[in-house]
Amino acid sequence: MKIDRRRLIITGVIFVFVAFLSLYRLPFYIYQPGGADALNPVVSVNSGYKSEGDMHLVTVSGSQATPISYLLGKIRSHYDVLPIEEVFPEGMDKDAYFEAQLQMMESSQQASTVVAYTAADKQIDIDYKGVYVVSVIEGMPAEGILKSGDKITKVNDKDIEQTDDLIDYVSSQDAGETISITVDREGEILTKEIQLEAFPNMENKVGVGIQLVTEREVEVEPKVEFASGNIGGPSAGLMFSLEIYDQLTKEDITKGYQIAGTGEISYAGEVGRIGGIDKKVIAADEEGCDIFFAPNEGGRDGSNYQIARETAEEIGTDMKVIPVDTFQDALNYLQQLEAKS
Repeated sequence: MKIDRRRLIITGVIFVFVAFLSLYRLPFYIYQPGGADALNPVVSVNSGYKSEGDMHLVTVSGSQATPISYLLGKIRSHYDVLPIEEVFPEGMDKDAYFEAQLQMMESSQQASTVVAYTAADKQIDIDYKGVYVVSVIEGMPAEGILKSGDKITKVNDKDIEQTDDLIDYVSSQDAGETISITVDREGEILTKEIQLEAFPNMENKVGVGIQLVTEREVEVEPKVEFASGNIGGPSAGLMFSLEIYDQLTKEDITKGYQIAGTGEISYAGEVGRIGGIDKKVIAADEEGCDIFFAPNEGGRDGSNYQIARETAEEIGTDMKVIPVDTFQDALNYLQQLEAKS
């Protein structure tokens, strides 16, 4: 059997070209609508109540660009193509970045647990274990002085038990002042002098440029377990807190609806801004959700809620987009709903 060498070469070139388009990694990262999975399999309260409807965890999907995905990302609406250095902080590799995201997810789960158990008037005990540096912002005073993993124990003579202790103290100071930060770095106690600066484009906010997480040991009764896998970040906090509350209380606050939403939750129940809100609205709509909670940010221009509402109008969804500033706002809305017929 005679082999057509010319055809074989052309086939090989085509194969290599297709492989290049599909597999070669470009220095860009693409964000696109992810999923909107029901939270029942993710959150489990021991002997918790069941509901007719579902709360949904909404995600954004991210991946490093190939030539094909780069071109598609550039022409598709609600896809963001970013230089990879804008995604992964300077000096932090991908593994460290994703580990930090998982730490923020764990912190979010703790905050949502505290909020839900407090609202449901259930037993909860909190033991504070310390405040840790998650990352250092490039170009800010802490760069080169503090490191990821440092445990902050004091600022000047003030003991630090949780993140708010440090933020509140530093916020009361002025740009140009020098503070003394005591850290435990792998068992070695160090004291660092750092001058406060105003954050870029935020002249009324001063700091040293660090992202923090408070390590807490939270004990609750009945027990709650999470199975969020490799999902990272803090943005599921609001929906976690609603799901936990729904399982803790006899009243079915879903009322038979499919409920999605997003927003970082504080230990005080405040709902904070997140990224990718437009993509999450699309993901929730594709899942057939009826209601979507979005951070209202006090009603400011360009808020998550405003973007979510505009996206909902653009895609023509029947899903209701509801603004919330607190966990209680979302809970009040659900409690006044009539059951889905």
